[in-house]
Amino acid sequence: MPTDGSDRVDLDLVPVEFIRPRLMKIMVGAVVVAILLAVIASFFLPVVVAVVLGVIVVVPTVVSTWIVLRRRTWLSGNIIHVRGGFGTKQLSVPKVVTAEIAVRTARIDNVTLRLYDGNSRVTIALALYTQGGGRELPILSLRKLADALWTTELVPAAAIASVLVDQLKAEARDAGLHERPLFRAIELVRSKGRTPLATLTDREVAELSS
Repeated sequence: MPTDGSDRVDLDLVPVEFIRPRLMKIMVGAVVVAILLAVIASFFLPVVVAVVLGVIVVVPTVVSTWIVLRRRTWLSGNIIHVRGGFGTKQLSVPKVVTAEIAVRTARIDNVTLRLYDGNSRVTIALALYTQGGGRELPILSLRKLADALWTTELVPAAAIASVLVDQLKAEARDAGLHERPLFRAIELVRSKGRTPLATLTDREVAELSS
């Protein structure tokens, strides 16, 4: 169903606005280094070669920064949009054929939702955890994402929707980490020694809501 964008809900765990200042500093730093390198090189090499050398140094940083700053993930209606550096792909949630929760354990543990509708694959970061804290997808984003997952007849998607509802309830009452389903996913994977990367089984997903 077409939408006018008024129901758009961001699904970025870490909004670009939070990291924009640091990325801009990195980009400016790369430009300064490239200019200095080109100036120094011009004393020993032809000017054209020095300039090309500076461009080679700065372009990868500028391009990668530009891609990160453009990247957005949002839900509009029941369609997930993922904008990258050179285009936007869409995934129709009602048409998903696979829905999985993946857990990666490392210095920073993360929980992601992986969806595939037969045409597009989308990975959405649901939570990041460090020792004693972390960052989780906001309540509104969880609510809308769960609502979208309910529109599919896929059983695993419905089970994940239940987990997201339990998670938003835990966030709403400011429950401790051990009471939050997404954090329990980390604990479950660690307890079973399935590190550093694991995809939860349907039974394990169901356990998160029990």
